Amino acid sequence: MAAEIERKFLVADRDVVAGRTGQRLVQGYLAIGATTVRVRIAGASAWLTIKGPAQRSARAEFEYPIPVADANAMLTLCIAPPIEKVRFPIHHGEHVWEVDVFEGANAPLIVAEVELDAADEVVQLPAWVGREVTDDPRYLNARLAEHPFGSWETATKNP
Repeated sequence: MAAEIERKFLVADRDVVAGRTGQRLVQGYLAIGATTVRVRIAGASAWLTIKGPAQRSARAEFEYPIPVADANAMLTLCIAPPIEKVRFPIHHGEHVWEVDVFEGANAPLIVAEVELDAADEVVQLPAWVGREVTDDPRYLNARLAEHPFGSWETATKNP
């Protein structure tokens, strides 16, 4: 079984992606709950991903490549509108951070995630990250599909 261990942060300095090349992602959810089932398209590649319940910053994850045509068909079956974002990989310290600039209903949200080898792994935080939202379920992509950031009240966005 594969495990995903990651921490997630809001991005405090939006200029971190200026001049960088990112990859556009479209992802939708076929099931959202304790277990989520996601379909994602990135360029000429697509995947089906199953994620188990989160246990702090870790969760079981299974990911399988699928044909893009199948992924496009699956997007029509999603229970919420697909999420659109551009992902920028940024090297910092010993890690590669994934900075996601959300589009559409989730704009202007920008989050940074870092995958770790262990839940207690020490990670050097870049100066451009802000508040950690790892344990805030509102920032899960599946939740953002159902409750887009753009629809949140201002007070909810900045607790």
